[in-house]
Amino acid sequence: MNIFRITGDLLHLASILMLLWKIRMHNTCAGISLKSQLLYCIVFTCRYLDIFWNTSSLYNSVMKIIFLASSYAIVYLMQYKYKHTYDKEHDSFRIIFLIVPCFLLALIFNSEYSVTEILWTFSIYLEAVAILPQLFLLQRTGEVESLTSNYIVALGGYRFFYLLNWIYRLLTEVGYDSSNWIVWISGLIQTALFIDFFYYYVISKWYGRRFVLPQ
Repeated sequence: MNIFRITGDLLHLASILMLLWKIRMHNTCAGISLKSQLLYCIVFTCRYLDIFWNTSSLYNSVMKIIFLASSYAIVYLMQYKYKHTYDKEHDSFRIIFLIVPCFLLALIFNSEYSVTEILWTFSIYLEAVAILPQLFLLQRTGEVESLTSNYIVALGGYRFFYLLNWIYRLLTEVGYDSSNWIVWISGLIQTALFIDFFYYYVISKWYGRRFVLPQ
């Protein structure tokens, strides 16, 4: 465990809390992509199947429970309690075009041909692109609300610090396994998807303007 891993986890947790705060306190899920949240549910479900038998780390077990519970809670709130505020018209990204290719890639490129390993690999590929429906939604609507933009920045920051964590471990830990190219490439792709959003976010903050994405 190092400062980069902890910072990444805290940013990930902060992004989820910001999203729940926005939905509960503002009584709306406007500007949030239900399809991205469904993808995150699939990601965490496939990745954390080992929660039932891998209990070697209390920290990891607690974080897995938090991410699973919160992702399903967000989907429940959007799908039922605040369904009337959900922007279904603009949240039109066809996620089947993300799920199927990622699953096929997991079947072909994985570290071990077993059910749990394939599902874990599938979750890695899918997480890399799970933000796309959210970015697609915001690009279609144009202006981005402050809490929504902060959520996405925190989510991107989480992945960036995880990359730093891997680099730090590669440089400092003897015997660290850096051969899992699946994780490295997926992490780089996921981080790259946030760069354009970060650029417009920084520009809006720097000049004190409304945050508007080009359409």
